[in-house]
Amino acid sequence: MRKAGRPRTSKLTRAEQLKQAKRRQRARQRLSGLVHVQLATPKALAEKIAVARRAGTFEHALNEALDRAVIRVSDYPQLADLAWNRNDEFIAAREAFQLYERNWRFVDMKSLTPRETQLIDRLKLEFGAGVINA
Repeated sequence: MRKAGRPRTSKLTRAEQLKQAKRRQRARQRLSGLVHVQLATPKALAEKIAVARRAGTFEHALNEALDRAVIRVSDYPQLADLAWNRNDEFIAAREAFQLYERNWRFVDMKSLTPRETQLIDRLKLEFGAGVINA
């Protein structure tokens, strides 16, 4: 006599099926370039992130916010020269400003790219009240 319930289409237990499905999902995500990131945040912030994530523009807005807060060192030649002894690919914007400010005498003004000049101007306004104390 047959038991009532879900018909068995697999010899594996339900728990094992779920494990395998999760492994396949993670493999698909890795192939598509997605990385799982866990954050420990206050509950209110986590709720905001969950709601914002459902919006179609979340990824773009998050990327813009991170671009303001974090700077890729290799994108700016003078900054890369100042940070020659660091292994970090990214540094905080405030830290980049402090590097420029501390080492301003080593910055070659003639070889600054327009993009790096814009970065320095933005950092001056944001962290230095419009000036670099050098």
